[in-house]
Amino acid sequence: MKNILISRTDNLGDVVLTFPLAAYLKQRFPDSMILFLGKKYTADLIKACNSIDEFISRESLIDDPSLLKSKNIETAIFVYPDKDVAKICKQSGIPVRIGTSHRTFHWLYANKKISFSRKKSDLHEAQLNFKLLEGLGVKEIPSIGTLGSLLDVSPKSELPEAVKSELDSAKKKIILHPKSKGSAREWPIQNYFSLAKRLISAGYTPIITGTKDEGQKIRNEQEDFFSLPEMIDLTGKVTLGELISVIAKADGLVACSTGPLHIASALGIHTVGFYPSIKPMHAGRWKPIGKYSTVLSLDKECFDCAKGGNCICIESLKTEQVFEIIEGWNK
Repeated sequence: MKNILISRTDNLGDVVLTFPLAAYLKQRFPDSMILFLGKKYTADLIKACNSIDEFISRESLIDDPSLLKSKNIETAIFVYPDKDVAKICKQSGIPVRIGTSHRTFHWLYANKKISFSRKKSDLHEAQLNFKLLEGLGVKEIPSIGTLGSLLDVSPKSELPEAVKSELDSAKKKIILHPKSKGSAREWPIQNYFSLAKRLISAGYTPIITGTKDEGQKIRNEQEDFFSLPEMIDLTGKVTLGELISVIAKADGLVACSTGPLHIASALGIHTVGFYPSIKPMHAGRWKPIGKYSTVLSLDKECFDCAKGGNCICIESLKTEQVFEIIEGWNK
């Protein structure tokens, strides 16, 4: 087979959960290059995946639709439905174009249409991606453990000297990533603050990550959050590529269902992730798949949280419970 293009033009966590598909295709078709089409802001993450040979940004493709014609691509897999990308792939003459049959525009631009519903399935997101390989005659759906073993991610960015020095002098580094840009149900900021104090008293160094805006939101919700002298504040101070390098140096990460949680899991870092029990947001669909990942979620039918807003179930998860899990990593 000639080269294979995987198109996933959504967000960081979704991209990480597509990496096992890239690794599987690399193993099955070793003579093919694996190209990955994603949003420009995900570039550093995609380049950190050792199973991917080339990154193409969606933005550059939209600017220059002829970009794919020289890539010798035989198969395009539309993991995330994107009408503009599908149209360009057809116009570029890619012979095999695979997408879900549930998107009307795929009837115009895909010639291998696979019928399955992500929303109604009990499979994990990383497993659901493999449903599309039916377009190549592959019907195997690997286990979560197998998918986790296919993750091959390593940092590629150098850290600024000031950040590197601060991290190198810190011991028992635990990243706390409290915010999610509103994409997930979050553990309360007061709980993160309590956890940070508990960690510091036990000899750990909490590292707070997030965007500049998220750092400000944290301050607005908990004015003295960054007052602890032993805490390292990296909100708004590192790029995505640098964040990957920071995570690789850490001993663990605590977050809700966000990209950094999945990145840490893919790097083989211990993680604690908070998930609601509401489908399709639940851990069964979106949990990180790395070997050292722990999920905290209440096993119950949840109707109130499904209405939106704060998640009472996640809010009820205790600081001490999280701390005990972190302590267990060292044992």
